[in-house]
Amino acid sequence: MNPTDFPEPTLVSVNGVELEVFEAGNPGKPIVLCHGWPEHAFSWRHQMPVLATAGYHVIVPNQRGYGNSSRPTEVTDYDIEHLSGDLVALLDHYGYEDATFVGHDWGAFVVWGLTLLHPDRVNKVINLSLPYQERGERPWIELMEDMLGGDFYFVHFNRQPGVADAVFDDNTFQFLRNMYRKNVSPTEPEPGMALINLARAETPLGEPIMSDSELGVFVSAFESSGFTGGINWYRNLDRNWRLLADVNPIIQQPTLMIYGERDTIARSEKLAEFVPNAEVVTLDCGHWIQQEKPDETNQAISQWLKNQDAR
Repeated sequence: MNPTDFPEPTLVSVNGVELEVFEAGNPGKPIVLCHGWPEHAFSWRHQMPVLATAGYHVIVPNQRGYGNSSRPTEVTDYDIEHLSGDLVALLDHYGYEDATFVGHDWGAFVVWGLTLLHPDRVNKVINLSLPYQERGERPWIELMEDMLGGDFYFVHFNRQPGVADAVFDDNTFQFLRNMYRKNVSPTEPEPGMALINLARAETPLGEPIMSDSELGVFVSAFESSGFTGGINWYRNLDRNWRLLADVNPIIQQPTLMIYGERDTIARSEKLAEFVPNAEVVTLDCGHWIQQEKPDETNQAISQWLKNQDAR
């Protein structure tokens, strides 16, 4: 998509912050699209017009820490209670009791958490790449550190605050250009510093998933916002583990889980146990599913929504 065709945003005051929100379609049947890291609302540019044509009011926020949305300074302001609270307040702002929520990567984590914490505000779930994360007996970062070491990027972000942020801020164009490639796996545990190395790499690997002008939207946004807000989401993982301790872990809403065949994020072996009404679709792509395979993603989402409406 030509970036000039993307909708103009509105700044909406919700939950003590301002969110930069992009919209398509007419009010009535809301669907909220939640981006991941290091992304932007623009990552849903291929889905917005299709869903609007299908009759949905498409609401796409830059979540806190991203784009021109607020970037609180306190790390704990990016925990799952705040992130899900933003989305609940966004529904209140538009006057909706509930909505269908779609998430990719970290956006999927937020949608899972939102559905656990505020189940009455979510009528259907569509998540891409990141499946439901079983809470387990140990905090997530603590467990990753034992299994994958201190250099694994989740752990590194938590144990060495500010280090990765500065590298990404100093190499924004190279980092994003190198990240947004087809079938590239920059987040493998080995080498542990893969993301930082990627930010410094002069020669990218793999085919790009977007045009130079599209990449420019992401680069411009992160040159303005920096990366700390988004990385602070990672710095709340163990806090989120504690916040979810007393929540019913079973998600009953109809759910569509879309995997990328070449994505390095592991599939859930217990999805049916925790999300009993889930259907699974796998596309032949890497991590950036809705951008790498937009037509196939749109078809999968549209067909599933039609099937749900017919029931």
